[in-house]
Amino acid sequence: MNTHVPPPSARKPEQAGGTAAATVKVWDLFTRIFHWGLVASFAIAYLSAEEIETLHVWAGYAAAALIAWRLVWGVLGPGYARFAQFVKPPAAVLRYLGVVATGHEPRYIGHNPAGGAMVVALLAMLAGLSATGIMMTTSTFEHSKALEEIHEVMANVTLGLVALHVAGVALASVRHHENLVRAMITGRKRPPTGNDVA
Repeated sequence: MNTHVPPPSARKPEQAGGTAAATVKVWDLFTRIFHWGLVASFAIAYLSAEEIETLHVWAGYAAAALIAWRLVWGVLGPGYARFAQFVKPPAAVLRYLGVVATGHEPRYIGHNPAGGAMVVALLAMLAGLSATGIMMTTSTFEHSKALEEIHEVMANVTLGLVALHVAGVALASVRHHENLVRAMITGRKRPPTGNDVA
């Protein structure tokens, strides 16, 4: 029976030297708190919309505060948190999606172009949701049926974007053999190799 154990240098990153030594830091603490905080805020607001108005409103305020700070962090935060690092022109996003269709897209250490576009789309929709929700708490728009309809449509569009986002994360996790949900919890991913885009 072969009992040979390869030296640490020959092992896969996740096998050598423990988690910290085998990975690189990608997502800073605030980016992770923002991500999961926004997940929780949207989920609470969506589920409480018809049931608990006070909870719905406060979840909306929390989402608005998180989005405002994320916009600042997207300019002033560390490398992978910055919009300049992952927001690409539409043509680049379409080219990337074309490569995804072939099954040969490169692994990105940060957001891939499609993921970056999804970040922008979700931030825009959630900002719109927050804005229309806050407007409906004012005396001017409190009874506006039109604004209420817009708010509800935006909420459902956002839910659809969330579903696409989850599907994209699942696809990238399978394609690149990497748990992206865990990476957004720990902030760490395996180092770039080969054709990976850092």
